[in-house]
Amino acid sequence: MDNVEFLKGEIEHIPLPDNSVDVIISNCVINLSADKDRVLREAFRVLKPGGRLAVSDVVTRGDMLPEIRQSILAWVGCIAGALEENDYRSKLAAAGFEHIELEPTRIYRVDDAREFLTGQGIDVDAIASQVDGKFFSAFVRAVKPTGDAPKSCCGPTCCS
Repeated sequence: MDNVEFLKGEIEHIPLPDNSVDVIISNCVINLSADKDRVLREAFRVLKPGGRLAVSDVVTRGDMLPEIRQSILAWVGCIAGALEENDYRSKLAAAGFEHIELEPTRIYRVDDAREFLTGQGIDVDAIASQVDGKFFSAFVRAVKPTGDAPKSCCGPTCCS
């Protein structure tokens, strides 16, 4: 293909110049990064004004005990690094994004993993109320402002 270029990089250090990308897409990797703020700042940096972020990621809803998060890690796989939905929105806004949306595509219910969790020696009924509906896959969308309208938040380069 003539219009494709492959670059080796990391999501925390994207090997592209500022304001050079129209759209960033990703399938469930932001939750795997230890420095999500850096990932979102890098995405913002390389996007052109008006550029869009459109990713799929695992998100959590509300508070939960750390031991619940860790036991569920074996079930869903990406839970340990998943951001809570309000934290995700806050981090996107702090990076400078606008028009932030988190659209759940699948909400995980305790019955989805009952057999697996029971096989791991976990009393599913004891933790059901603490995990049911707390994890979901989502489309995460946001837009880099064009600069035409006042920003609703402070981006990575405008704060002193």
